[in-house]
Amino acid sequence: MKTLKIDFVSDVVCPWCIIGLKSLELALERTAGEVSADLHFQPFELNPQMPPGGQSIDEHLKEKYGASPEQSERTREMIRERGAALGFTFDMDKRSRIYNTFDAHRLLYWAGEQGKQHALELMLFEAYFSRGEDPGSYDVLVHAAGEAGLDPEQAKVVLSSGEYAAQVREREGYFQRAGIHSVPSIIINDRHLITGGQPPEVFEQALRQIAAEG
Repeated sequence: MKTLKIDFVSDVVCPWCIIGLKSLELALERTAGEVSADLHFQPFELNPQMPPGGQSIDEHLKEKYGASPEQSERTREMIRERGAALGFTFDMDKRSRIYNTFDAHRLLYWAGEQGKQHALELMLFEAYFSRGEDPGSYDVLVHAAGEAGLDPEQAKVVLSSGEYAAQVREREGYFQRAGIHSVPSIIINDRHLITGGQPPEVFEQALRQIAAEG
């Protein structure tokens, strides 16, 4: 069996990131026995300047992309359908604001040292997209850490101490300098790049081809 290093560059307020992750997970299930993944989640902030408390999604999308409420609604429905097909629930009625995620990325860095990064990433996607919670809130982050099998008290210490800020900044800078300016960006074995919320078949084909290269 071939082990592939996979860097999944993402943000937990990016709907295409959870779609891409669910597709990748399904592709890895389909290639089980042939391919295994050494999976690392790498930080990317869609809104690094976002103040505490966030911003209305409709207002944000209009400012950032010029999207009308009608266009935004059509996009949300497409995202909801894609998620449902992959077993993920987008509850768009509960998600009305977009937030800064730097502290979430600090906690994810710590979770990586505990072997729980994948689990925490999923819990944070659920908190935001399925329940409309603020991933910048320490209470939300600590609860997600507990759900992911991490020690909530230790999570509180990490958050309140500002720990891992330098490491997250370094990782963000590294991938930006490497040309990553949108997410999800999935880098396999440091040289193969797949971007966007691709369907499982795209990931499956890529995994098989890269594994076959030896």
